[in-house]
Amino acid sequence: MEGNQSWITEFILVGFQLSEDIEVLLFCVFSLLYIFNLLANGMILGLIWLDLRLHSPMYFFLSHLAIIDICYASSNLPNMLENLVKHKKTISFVSCTMQIVLFVTFADAECLILVVMAYDRFVAICHPLQYTVIMNWRVCVVLVIATWACGFSLALVHLILFLKLTFCGPQEVNHFFCEILSVLKVACGDTWINEVLVFAGGVFVLVGPLSLMLVSYMRILWAILKIQTKEGRRKAFSTCSSHFCVVGFYFGIAMMVYLVPDSSQREEQQKILTLFYTLFNPLLNPLIYSLRNAQMKAAFNKALQKKRTI
Repeated sequence: MEGNQSWITEFILVGFQLSEDIEVLLFCVFSLLYIFNLLANGMILGLIWLDLRLHSPMYFFLSHLAIIDICYASSNLPNMLENLVKHKKTISFVSCTMQIVLFVTFADAECLILVVMAYDRFVAICHPLQYTVIMNWRVCVVLVIATWACGFSLALVHLILFLKLTFCGPQEVNHFFCEILSVLKVACGDTWINEVLVFAGGVFVLVGPLSLMLVSYMRILWAILKIQTKEGRRKAFSTCSSHFCVVGFYFGIAMMVYLVPDSSQREEQQKILTLFYTLFNPLLNPLIYSLRNAQMKAAFNKALQKKRTI
């Protein structure tokens, strides 16, 4: 067995076994969703940049969430769209490795930026008089840098261990992109260290942050119930409920994929779940935060009025 091991130059992405007509249809649908993702998150970035009223910590973190969502979807969707329209399934080893690194970086960064946003709302609602002192711009920048640094560091560790593996075939990856657990299944030799790292990373960026967020939301809910005015309670609850929807959707699916014990029967379900949070979650973020946010809607209307006058 050792004598037959060699480095392979490409992988075959099995994806979903569909006819060419269905693949063309999916290409059209996924392309529209991807374009909408770029436009929606780009609109959020533009509004936050142009409207001075949105130059606050909350929207500073939201702008980074939009950047992560754009990069997150762009790390694997273009290659998937190319495979659908050309009806090919291959991806080079280098491109596959880059997909793993980028996907892990942006997935972990999204989990951590959601934690930072939850902390921002916790301070705003539970300690409103101290908000500007606690969430000063220096703290905000440090939190964002730490978020990106943690995401990249975890991806770098995965990359180092991944490059130590040998792939001797079969080279068919049962996924529509180079998802790390699916690629590890086609490696030769023992991959338990890599799998333990994936699980430990999942606990670090999913279980730990989610526990902290649940505690903070319980305190936020208690603080909201003590607000005297009905309008104040409505405004505070509306802001936090939007964030809680995103958190519940994203963390729930990610935990089902990476923390639930794997089995051959779950492979197809995992592909669908991964497709869901890769394709649809970056779309839900701008929809939830823009449609349920009065300041974002006001900034959008202001931009439209300014365009009409021009």
